[in-house]
Amino acid sequence: MKIIKKALAGAVLTATAVTAQAGNVEVLHYWTSGGEAQALSVLKGMLEKEGHSWTDFAVSGGGGETAMTVLKARAISGNPPSASMIAGPEIQQWSELGVLANIDQVADKEGWDKLLPKNVANIHKSEGHYVAAPVNVHRINWMWLNKSILDEVNSGQVPADWDQFFAFLDKAKAAGYTAFAHGGQDWQDATVFEQVALGVGGADWYNKAFVELDQEALKSDTMVTAMTKFKRLRNYMDTGMPGRDWNLSTAMVIEGKAAVQIMGDWVKGEFSAAGKKPGVDYVCAAVPGTDNAFSFNVDAFMMFNKSGDDAKAQQTLARLLMSREFQEEFNLKKGSIPVRPDVSYDRYDSCAKLSRDDFNKSSGAGSLVPSFAHAMAMQPQVSGAVYDVVTNYFNDSSKTAESATKELAAAIKAAQ
Repeated sequence: MKIIKKALAGAVLTATAVTAQAGNVEVLHYWTSGGEAQALSVLKGMLEKEGHSWTDFAVSGGGGETAMTVLKARAISGNPPSASMIAGPEIQQWSELGVLANIDQVADKEGWDKLLPKNVANIHKSEGHYVAAPVNVHRINWMWLNKSILDEVNSGQVPADWDQFFAFLDKAKAAGYTAFAHGGQDWQDATVFEQVALGVGGADWYNKAFVELDQEALKSDTMVTAMTKFKRLRNYMDTGMPGRDWNLSTAMVIEGKAAVQIMGDWVKGEFSAAGKKPGVDYVCAAVPGTDNAFSFNVDAFMMFNKSGDDAKAQQTLARLLMSREFQEEFNLKKGSIPVRPDVSYDRYDSCAKLSRDDFNKSSGAGSLVPSFAHAMAMQPQVSGAVYDVVTNYFNDSSKTAESATKELAAAIKAAQ
């Protein structure tokens, strides 16, 4: 981001604005799987009904790193899109560059401050002004189990702790299934690792280690235990794991080829797109040890400075993103829950209602934890360092949990 700041100082401020079609919004995103594409089509349709046009700027890659690289290149050239997907503290870094549009006019009129929890609202503001519109709350600490396999090898019993979980994986593997569905990409490795860590250490320890970046917590025996359990999961994966996209791993669970996947609730969008139902075809449950916590990220769209009719279309986009109608329809397809608290759950399934209830419970208990793997807890340079350590450890059979724990603490300290 420092490199971008220097480049923008020379490029963005002097670049000639590209004149776009009146009333058009170009939207950069990385929602390219079946369920994600269906969810985004809701927004596109609503915007077009308002009389504006939509230019889709899709960049594949479930973790969004490629999309952010493309966005930085566009911003440096002085031609950013109208809106881009974003999450967490990186919003503030973009705002510091002076390239984001103030959308207070929409937020004030629609009463966003009254609708959003204060901590969620603040993430999407810079110096007190809204520069991004949140669209949902994702729960990350889910496991998704194929019900047929669960019934066959475990009498339908959902594993409640780590001992039971590994026993279930052993049974599924012995029965000829891929026990644990996973894609070997750094963000997926980090996603699974952070949920194992949360399940081992609990919300208070997680916050100390991954939010406060406390060196004592990072170097603790609890971290060594988390590293050990995380790497043990590799024994239950198939040979096609390296580089596989998350939705292809989900398809393995959907098709009865794999027993379980640990991943955020965007997975449910894939189950829904395939016509599968919770409790019938699959089971959603909190990752072992995390029943009393809620690991979250919030997807949002930040708005870049535009003018004329394009700015008007952009303001319309911001309004639609936070509208009750969009929040309900979008999250039904995306698998997440609405960020607005006043959306009806009458059409939502049991997994979504459980997510809502656990979010409210964890909010009251102080056990809501931001996902570092999904850009909510750390600055990008810090989470990038964590990604590197976790993935290298996971893929190197010679590395021990103790050595990885030391490397993690040192890498985080150096990246701050």
